[in-house]
Amino acid sequence: MRAIVRNPLTLAGALLVLIMGLAALLAPWICAYDYRAINVDAVLLPPGPVHWCGTDALGRDVFSRMVWGARVSLLVGFVSVGISTLLGIIAGAVAGYYGGMVDRLIMRAVDIMLCIPGFFLILTVIAFVGHGIVNIMVVIGLTSWMGVARLVRAECLTLREREFVLAARAVGATDLRIITRHILPNALGPVMVSAVLGIAAAVLLESSLSFLGLGVQPPTPSWGNILTAGKDNIEIAWWLSVFPGLAILCTVLGYNLLGEGLRDTLDPRLTRSNRL
Repeated sequence: MRAIVRNPLTLAGALLVLIMGLAALLAPWICAYDYRAINVDAVLLPPGPVHWCGTDALGRDVFSRMVWGARVSLLVGFVSVGISTLLGIIAGAVAGYYGGMVDRLIMRAVDIMLCIPGFFLILTVIAFVGHGIVNIMVVIGLTSWMGVARLVRAECLTLREREFVLAARAVGATDLRIITRHILPNALGPVMVSAVLGIAAAVLLESSLSFLGLGVQPPTPSWGNILTAGKDNIEIAWWLSVFPGLAILCTVLGYNLLGEGLRDTLDPRLTRSNRL
Protein backbone atom coordinates (compact mmCIF):
# COMPACT_ATOMS: atom_id res chain seq x y z
CA MET A 1 0.00 0.00 0.00
CA ARG A 2 2.86 2.39 0.76
CA ALA A 3 4.37 1.72 -2.66
CA ILE A 4 1.04 2.41 -4.36
CA VAL A 5 0.45 5.63 -2.41
CA ARG A 6 3.95 6.89 -3.25
CA ASN A 7 3.27 6.52 -6.98
CA PRO A 8 1.00 9.41 -8.11
CA LEU A 9 -0.09 7.69 -11.33
CA THR A 10 -1.06 4.50 -9.52
CA LEU A 11 -2.89 6.52 -6.88
CA ALA A 12 -4.76 8.41 -9.60
CA GLY A 13 -5.76 5.10 -11.20
CA ALA A 14 -6.97 3.73 -7.86
CA LEU A 15 -9.05 6.87 -7.28
CA LEU A 16 -10.64 6.62 -10.74
CA VAL A 17 -11.48 2.95 -10.12
CA LEU A 18 -12.91 3.80 -6.70
CA ILE A 19 -15.05 6.66 -8.04
CA MET A 20 -16.47 4.54 -10.86
CA GLY A 21 -17.13 1.64 -8.50
CA LEU A 22 -18.90 3.81 -5.94
CA ALA A 23 -20.98 5.47 -8.65
CA ALA A 24 -22.12 2.05 -9.89
CA LEU A 25 -22.92 0.80 -6.37
CA LEU A 26 -24.77 3.96 -5.31
CA ALA A 27 -26.68 4.45 -8.57
CA PRO A 28 -30.19 4.30 -6.97
CA TRP A 29 -29.25 7.05 -4.52
CA ILE A 30 -27.26 9.47 -6.68
CA CYS A 31 -29.54 9.52 -9.73
CA ALA A 32 -32.34 12.04 -9.57
CA TYR A 33 -34.20 10.55 -12.57
CA ASP A 34 -35.25 7.10 -13.67
CA TYR A 35 -32.96 6.07 -16.51
CA ARG A 36 -36.00 4.61 -18.34
CA ALA A 37 -38.25 7.67 -17.93
CA ILE A 38 -39.19 9.24 -21.29
CA ASN A 39 -39.95 12.97 -21.30
CA VAL A 40 -41.05 14.36 -24.67
CA ASP A 41 -40.82 17.89 -23.29
CA ALA A 42 -37.09 17.54 -22.58
CA VAL A 43 -35.74 16.10 -25.83
CA LEU A 44 -32.02 16.74 -26.52
CA LEU A 45 -31.60 19.33 -23.80
CA PRO A 46 -27.97 20.46 -23.37
CA PRO A 47 -26.16 20.01 -20.04
CA GLY A 48 -27.45 22.34 -17.35
CA PRO A 49 -28.38 22.57 -13.67
CA VAL A 50 -31.42 20.31 -14.12
CA HIS A 51 -29.87 17.65 -16.35
CA TRP A 52 -26.13 17.67 -15.64
CA CYS A 53 -25.22 15.73 -18.78
CA GLY A 54 -28.19 16.69 -20.91
CA THR A 55 -30.90 14.44 -22.30
CA ASP A 56 -31.14 12.09 -25.26
CA ALA A 57 -33.55 11.91 -28.20
CA LEU A 58 -36.27 10.43 -25.97
CA GLY A 59 -35.82 12.97 -23.19
CA ARG A 60 -34.08 10.52 -20.84
CA ASP A 61 -31.48 11.90 -18.41
CA VAL A 62 -28.02 11.04 -19.74
CA PHE A 63 -26.33 11.25 -16.32
CA SER A 64 -28.70 8.64 -14.87
CA ARG A 65 -28.20 6.37 -17.86
CA MET A 66 -24.42 6.71 -17.59
CA VAL A 67 -24.39 5.86 -13.88
CA TRP A 68 -26.63 2.83 -14.37
CA GLY A 69 -24.59 1.92 -17.45
CA ALA A 70 -21.51 1.82 -15.21
CA ARG A 71 -23.12 -1.09 -13.39
CA VAL A 72 -23.50 -3.01 -16.64
CA SER A 73 -20.02 -2.26 -17.95
CA LEU A 74 -18.24 -3.04 -14.67
CA LEU A 75 -20.32 -6.18 -14.11
CA VAL A 76 -19.33 -7.45 -17.55
CA GLY A 77 -15.70 -6.58 -16.83
CA PHE A 78 -15.49 -8.34 -13.47
CA VAL A 79 -17.48 -11.47 -14.36
CA SER A 80 -15.81 -12.04 -17.73
CA VAL A 81 -12.34 -11.53 -16.23
CA GLY A 82 -13.26 -13.89 -13.40
CA ILE A 83 -14.20 -16.59 -15.91
CA SER A 84 -11.10 -16.07 -18.06
CA THR A 85 -8.78 -15.96 -15.02
CA LEU A 86 -10.21 -19.17 -13.59
CA LEU A 87 -9.88 -21.01 -16.92
CA GLY A 88 -6.38 -19.61 -17.47
CA ILE A 89 -5.20 -20.64 -14.00
CA ILE A 90 -6.49 -24.19 -14.44
CA ALA A 91 -5.04 -24.63 -17.95
CA GLY A 92 -1.72 -22.96 -17.12
CA ALA A 93 -1.23 -24.83 -13.85
CA VAL A 94 -1.94 -28.23 -15.41
CA ALA A 95 0.32 -27.50 -18.40
CA GLY A 96 3.19 -26.10 -16.33
CA TYR A 97 3.12 -28.71 -13.58
CA TYR A 98 2.78 -31.87 -15.64
CA GLY A 99 4.67 -30.77 -18.76
CA GLY A 100 5.28 -33.27 -21.56
CA MET A 101 2.38 -34.19 -23.79
CA VAL A 102 -0.15 -32.46 -21.55
CA ASP A 103 1.79 -29.21 -21.84
CA ARG A 104 2.10 -29.50 -25.61
CA LEU A 105 -1.60 -30.19 -26.12
CA ILE A 106 -2.75 -27.29 -23.96
CA MET A 107 -0.24 -24.85 -25.46
CA ARG A 108 -1.18 -25.81 -28.99
CA ALA A 109 -4.82 -25.12 -28.10
CA VAL A 110 -3.70 -21.73 -26.76
CA ASP A 111 -1.78 -21.03 -29.98
CA ILE A 112 -4.82 -21.91 -32.10
CA MET A 113 -7.04 -19.61 -30.04
CA LEU A 114 -4.52 -16.77 -30.32
CA CYS A 115 -4.40 -17.16 -34.11
CA ILE A 116 -8.10 -16.30 -34.37
CA PRO A 117 -8.87 -12.55 -34.13
CA GLY A 118 -10.57 -12.22 -30.76
CA PHE A 119 -13.11 -9.56 -31.68
CA PHE A 120 -14.35 -11.41 -34.76
CA LEU A 121 -14.48 -14.66 -32.80
CA ILE A 122 -16.71 -12.97 -30.23
CA LEU A 123 -18.92 -11.55 -32.98
CA THR A 124 -19.30 -15.02 -34.49
CA VAL A 125 -20.18 -16.66 -31.18
CA ILE A 126 -22.70 -13.93 -30.30
CA ALA A 127 -24.34 -14.38 -33.69
CA PHE A 128 -25.08 -18.01 -32.71
CA VAL A 129 -25.86 -17.71 -28.99
CA GLY A 130 -27.71 -14.39 -29.17
CA HIS A 131 -27.50 -11.07 -27.34
CA GLY A 132 -27.83 -10.50 -23.62
CA ILE A 133 -25.58 -9.48 -20.79
CA VAL A 134 -25.06 -13.06 -19.58
CA ASN A 135 -24.03 -14.24 -23.03
CA ILE A 136 -21.65 -11.28 -23.38
CA MET A 137 -19.94 -12.07 -20.08
CA VAL A 138 -19.58 -15.77 -20.82
CA VAL A 139 -18.36 -15.26 -24.38
CA ILE A 140 -15.73 -12.69 -23.40
CA GLY A 141 -14.55 -14.93 -20.57
CA LEU A 142 -14.31 -18.04 -22.75
CA THR A 143 -12.32 -16.24 -25.46
CA SER A 144 -9.76 -14.35 -23.35
CA TRP A 145 -8.14 -16.89 -21.01
CA MET A 146 -5.05 -17.61 -23.11
CA GLY A 147 -2.84 -14.84 -21.74
CA VAL A 148 -3.47 -15.92 -18.15
CA ALA A 149 -2.73 -19.53 -19.07
CA ARG A 150 0.66 -18.56 -20.49
CA LEU A 151 1.53 -16.51 -17.40
CA VAL A 152 0.59 -19.30 -14.98
CA ARG A 153 2.39 -21.93 -17.07
CA ALA A 154 5.60 -19.91 -17.07
CA GLU A 155 5.45 -19.48 -13.30
CA CYS A 156 4.67 -23.17 -12.73
CA LEU A 157 7.58 -24.30 -14.90
CA THR A 158 9.90 -22.38 -12.57
CA LEU A 159 8.22 -23.12 -9.25
CA ARG A 160 7.83 -26.87 -9.74
CA GLU A 161 11.62 -27.28 -9.43
CA ARG A 162 11.92 -25.24 -6.22
CA GLU A 163 12.97 -26.86 -2.97
CA PHE A 164 9.63 -26.41 -1.19
CA VAL A 165 7.79 -28.19 -4.02
CA LEU A 166 10.30 -31.04 -4.02
CA ALA A 167 9.96 -31.30 -0.24
CA ALA A 168 6.15 -31.42 -0.48
CA ARG A 169 6.41 -34.13 -3.12
CA ALA A 170 8.87 -36.08 -0.94
CA VAL A 171 6.50 -36.19 2.04
CA GLY A 172 3.73 -37.59 -0.15
CA ALA A 173 1.62 -34.52 -0.95
CA THR A 174 -0.80 -35.04 -3.83
CA ASP A 175 -0.45 -33.15 -7.09
CA LEU A 176 -3.62 -31.18 -6.36
CA ARG A 177 -2.32 -30.09 -2.96
CA ILE A 178 1.08 -29.12 -4.37
CA ILE A 179 -0.55 -27.03 -7.11
CA THR A 180 -3.16 -25.32 -4.92
CA ARG A 181 -1.16 -24.87 -1.71
CA HIS A 182 2.42 -24.39 -2.86
CA ILE A 183 2.61 -23.33 -6.51
CA LEU A 184 -0.43 -21.14 -7.21
CA PRO A 185 -0.06 -18.87 -4.15
CA ASN A 186 3.45 -18.02 -5.39
CA ALA A 187 2.25 -17.42 -8.97
CA LEU A 188 -0.68 -15.10 -8.30
CA GLY A 189 1.24 -11.83 -8.55
CA PRO A 190 1.32 -11.68 -12.37
CA VAL A 191 -2.22 -13.10 -12.48
CA MET A 192 -3.54 -10.24 -10.34
CA VAL A 193 -1.92 -7.69 -12.65
CA SER A 194 -3.32 -9.45 -15.71
CA ALA A 195 -6.80 -9.55 -14.17
CA VAL A 196 -6.81 -5.82 -13.41
CA LEU A 197 -5.67 -4.98 -16.93
CA GLY A 198 -8.18 -7.48 -18.29
CA ILE A 199 -11.07 -5.60 -16.65
CA ALA A 200 -10.16 -2.51 -18.66
CA ALA A 201 -10.01 -4.56 -21.86
CA ALA A 202 -13.36 -6.23 -21.11
CA VAL A 203 -15.08 -2.89 -20.43
CA LEU A 204 -13.75 -1.53 -23.71
CA LEU A 205 -14.81 -4.68 -25.58
CA GLU A 206 -18.32 -4.61 -24.12
CA SER A 207 -18.66 -0.94 -25.07
CA SER A 208 -17.55 -1.75 -28.61
CA LEU A 209 -20.08 -4.56 -28.93
CA SER A 210 -22.89 -2.40 -27.54
CA PHE A 211 -21.91 0.43 -29.88
CA LEU A 212 -22.30 -1.95 -32.82
CA GLY A 213 -25.67 -3.12 -31.51
CA LEU A 214 -24.38 -6.60 -30.63
CA GLY A 215 -23.98 -6.15 -26.90
CA VAL A 216 -26.38 -4.99 -24.20
CA GLN A 217 -29.69 -4.09 -25.82
CA PRO A 218 -31.84 -1.01 -25.05
CA PRO A 219 -33.58 0.03 -22.88
CA THR A 220 -30.88 -1.36 -20.57
CA PRO A 221 -28.25 1.40 -20.52
CA SER A 222 -24.65 0.78 -21.47
CA TRP A 223 -21.92 3.23 -22.32
CA GLY A 224 -21.71 1.67 -25.77
CA ASN A 225 -25.38 2.02 -26.70
CA ILE A 226 -25.44 5.58 -25.32
CA LEU A 227 -22.61 6.34 -27.74
CA THR A 228 -24.67 4.80 -30.53
CA ALA A 229 -27.46 7.29 -29.81
CA GLY A 230 -24.87 10.05 -29.76
CA LYS A 231 -23.60 9.02 -33.19
CA ASP A 232 -27.01 9.68 -34.71
CA ASN A 233 -27.19 13.17 -33.19
CA ILE A 234 -23.54 14.16 -32.99
CA GLU A 235 -24.02 17.44 -34.88
CA ILE A 236 -26.72 18.77 -32.57
CA ALA A 237 -26.12 16.86 -29.32
CA TRP A 238 -22.38 16.60 -28.65
CA TRP A 239 -22.96 15.61 -25.00
CA LEU A 240 -24.33 12.21 -26.02
CA SER A 241 -20.88 11.28 -27.32
CA VAL A 242 -18.55 13.25 -25.05
CA PHE A 243 -19.75 12.16 -21.60
CA PRO A 244 -20.01 8.38 -22.24
CA GLY A 245 -16.68 8.55 -24.06
CA LEU A 246 -15.11 10.26 -21.03
CA ALA A 247 -16.58 7.59 -18.74
CA ILE A 248 -15.02 4.82 -20.84
CA LEU A 249 -11.73 6.73 -21.02
CA CYS A 250 -11.54 7.30 -17.24
CA THR A 251 -12.46 3.68 -16.43
CA VAL A 252 -9.98 2.11 -18.84
CA LEU A 253 -7.26 4.59 -17.85
CA GLY A 254 -7.88 3.96 -14.15
CA TYR A 255 -7.57 0.18 -14.42
CA ASN A 256 -4.52 0.43 -16.68
CA LEU A 257 -2.73 2.77 -14.26
CA LEU A 258 -3.68 0.58 -11.31
CA GLY A 259 -2.48 -2.54 -13.12
CA GLU A 260 0.86 -0.96 -13.98
CA GLY A 261 1.29 0.14 -10.38
CA LEU A 262 0.50 -3.35 -9.10
CA ARG A 263 3.02 -4.80 -11.54
CA ASP A 264 5.74 -2.49 -10.23
CA THR A 265 4.76 -3.22 -6.63
CA LEU A 266 4.43 -7.01 -6.86
CA ASP A 267 7.66 -7.52 -8.84
CA PRO A 268 10.50 -7.59 -6.26
CA ARG A 269 13.11 -6.82 -8.91
CA LEU A 270 11.33 -3.65 -10.03
CA THR A 271 10.67 -2.62 -6.43
CA ARG A 272 14.33 -3.06 -5.49
CA SER A 273 15.55 -1.15 -8.55
CA ASN A 274 13.19 1.73 -7.74
CA ARG A 275 14.53 1.87 -4.20
CA LEU A 276 18.12 1.92 -5.44
